[in-house]
Amino acid sequence: MSVTSEQAITRSVCVYCASSRSAHADYRQAAFRLGEVLATLGIAVIYGGGAVGSMGALADGALSRGGRVVGILPRFMADLEWGHPRLTELKLVEDMRSRKHLMLTGAQAAIALPGGSGTMEELLEAVTLKRLGLYLGPIVLVNTRGYFEPLLALLEHAVAERFMDERHRAMWQVVAQPEEVPAALESAPAWSEAFRSFAAT
Repeated sequence: MSVTSEQAITRSVCVYCASSRSAHADYRQAAFRLGEVLATLGIAVIYGGGAVGSMGALADGALSRGGRVVGILPRFMADLEWGHPRLTELKLVEDMRSRKHLMLTGAQAAIALPGGSGTMEELLEAVTLKRLGLYLGPIVLVNTRGYFEPLLALLEHAVAERFMDERHRAMWQVVAQPEEVPAALESAPAWSEAFRSFAAT
């Protein structure tokens, strides 16, 4: 990838989010609002293609404002009819690895909403790729209901125990509300391949 933070909000963003129907309604509301915010700014959404939970809410929010929404869905999920029926574009891929790769490489920034193991895997892969200088765009966590506090504490612990460099803290930004995401994307510190020099602390 050759994405810089200055390009972050010009075209499209990848959004990691959950399909749970059981999580608190605040999470779905925040996802819907994020979709609205991004669409209003003309920013395309690339996400996992699901129709329910925060996934469905995100897509519905963007579509309600005329936004472009691209879903990346593994074929087995399509066979189970998990895909959102009204997306601008739905791309079918063979497996979860292909899904993650296509979501991130097609975007200029990554946004993480609260979610479970799949969301965490996607988010931490983006952080890892940025640490290695293979992904250079912003990473923004939307901390609805303080959901990411334990993860942020763990990352701080990783820095304190010298598994990560102090400069790695600049790889992600944290916001409380979806409305804060555009400013976070614009103000994200620049990141370059040169930062590979301290990838291994």
